[in-house]
Amino acid sequence: MPSDTTTNDHSRAQRLLATMGHALQLAPQTCANVRFTDADELPSVFAVSDFAAAAVAAAGAALAQWVAAHTGQSPALTVSRRLASLWFGRSIQPQGWDMPAPWDPIAGDYAAADGWIRLHTNAPHHRVAALRVLGVLADKAAVAQAVATWPADALEDAVVASGGCAAVMRALDVWAAHPQGASVAREPLVAVRATADKVDAGAAASSFNPSRPLQGIRVLDLTRVLAGPVATRFLAGWGADVLRIDPPEWDEPGVVPDVTLGKRCARLDLGNADGRATFTTLLRSADVLVHGYRADALDGLGLDAATRRSIRPGLIDVALNAYGWSGPWRERRGFDSLVQMSAGIAHAGMQGLGKDRPKPLPVQAIDHATGYLMAAAVLRGLLLRRASAQGFEARASLARTAWLLASEPTAPAAGEFQRVRDDDIADAIEASAFGPARRLRPPLTFNGMAMHWERPAAQLGSSAAQW
Repeated sequence: MPSDTTTNDHSRAQRLLATMGHALQLAPQTCANVRFTDADELPSVFAVSDFAAAAVAAAGAALAQWVAAHTGQSPALTVSRRLASLWFGRSIQPQGWDMPAPWDPIAGDYAAADGWIRLHTNAPHHRVAALRVLGVLADKAAVAQAVATWPADALEDAVVASGGCAAVMRALDVWAAHPQGASVAREPLVAVRATADKVDAGAAASSFNPSRPLQGIRVLDLTRVLAGPVATRFLAGWGADVLRIDPPEWDEPGVVPDVTLGKRCARLDLGNADGRATFTTLLRSADVLVHGYRADALDGLGLDAATRRSIRPGLIDVALNAYGWSGPWRERRGFDSLVQMSAGIAHAGMQGLGKDRPKPLPVQAIDHATGYLMAAAVLRGLLLRRASAQGFEARASLARTAWLLASEPTAPAAGEFQRVRDDDIADAIEASAFGPARRLRPPLTFNGMAMHWERPAAQLGSSAAQW
């Protein structure tokens, strides 16, 4: 189990930020100048609140460098650990309506014949795959009885082979010795590199508005729950024009009101020629592409990295994969809750807090932290392109982000984290597509400015697929 190195200062958040900044090739002094406030601590055997604050700060530090490149002055950054922790939960506060349930009724942790396994069934085709393997109808009690007859590893393999999503609960040391865990540990936290393609320097330049520093930047968003949408929500909060693209029938009602803030949302079927042609037109005038398809999925659609760069030289291309970019599981479907099971986090929580079943993090911190790292990578790419007109690629993964959190020593947090208070919430009423709402106050400010969004949360498919 992790050991107790808890401090009352913000040295752990600063240490995590330094690690993140190094991976992203950010200026060390910019990271060192971040000021952290508040001492609230989410209850966990891991340093979740410090992790949240550091990830938000990494995106903020990258933004500060972007501002400094235009103005010659680096803005003073402040990050609230408390608000960062809350944003790692849910930012939207419905007024007179309720958020949809975050989980499908079948999703959850089940006792197998020799351990615990989690089934992720929020997507209808993932639920169908799991039920097909178990040979039962969509009844939680029937699912539990069926799971209990299976060895956990065998059931995981069968569900994955059937096109579903499942993860056995493994201990930290078991994951470290696992071929995928060992492979992920050797990967960089975020792999970043300049590409050979270049955009005309004049075309890459745009007017700069210091109060909306990403105004004029076009971001094409091919991401789903939850890391990628967090990244593009951050970019939209500083003025980027974000166009999210989803397949025709896709929905994620439990998170859409939270993560579509500031974005336009359209639908395209990239599996047919017309959809790909429209996407190509959009990509041709985009600055940034953020995508969370499984490794090589875009390749299979004829949209591999070389093709994307031929369509848009100088592209900032930031990609997410669940289980890493190397190893036997690089193409495995995955989500935050599954990675927590695989990577030892749920097991460490169970042991450290004396529970009799898997104990995940109090928030989906792997998703959210990865999202802020992706946002920082976008900004790092924009900086590079501004300086040299070069394109840029970055790769992040949930599993590698989880490895960083699991490697940071801590101990169970004492006391109770006080959930959302009135002073955590901004006054403005947001006319979201789902009903009136308020938002948490932003966790990051610089030079007195904070994120804000021109567009309220929107329904998927509510906009045309055009800039």
